[in-house]
Amino acid sequence: MKKLIILLILTILVSPAFAQVDTISFAKERQELRSFIHDPALIAKANCNDLIMVGAKGDISFSTQQTKGSQDNQKLIFKSVKTIPGSEYIRIYNATTAVINWLAAVQLNVAGQDIAIKVRRLEVYVKKDGSWCRVAGQGTQVDEMMFPNPH
Repeated sequence: MKKLIILLILTILVSPAFAQVDTISFAKERQELRSFIHDPALIAKANCNDLIMVGAKGDISFSTQQTKGSQDNQKLIFKSVKTIPGSEYIRIYNATTAVINWLAAVQLNVAGQDIAIKVRRLEVYVKKDGSWCRVAGQGTQVDEMMFPNPH
């Protein structure tokens, strides 16, 4: 009997670890956020004043201006950033905070050389005064030989 009770308690404690991520709730908010990552012009306008960004090389910025300055220092020019359809994972908490993970196909120019890469983005948005704004973002270049794109 003691073993059965212990097994039951362990099952209850471990079960939440295997729960699926909610990808259905907050449909309106989910669509608003999806529009940001599919339109680079909207993303740029969605930055909060207390933004923190980490670039693919580990550089850190605390504002949109610092992010732009870091790109200028690296002689980096983004030509296009396109969300790979089906790669978006959007989690929303209390309709006021969202964590988004997505894969981008990026065309850029670095010191005069054109480059095409894939970047895995992780972004955090909060709702302030009825609008979403990005408070954090981080991008990691994907090694496509090690991690082929499933999308």
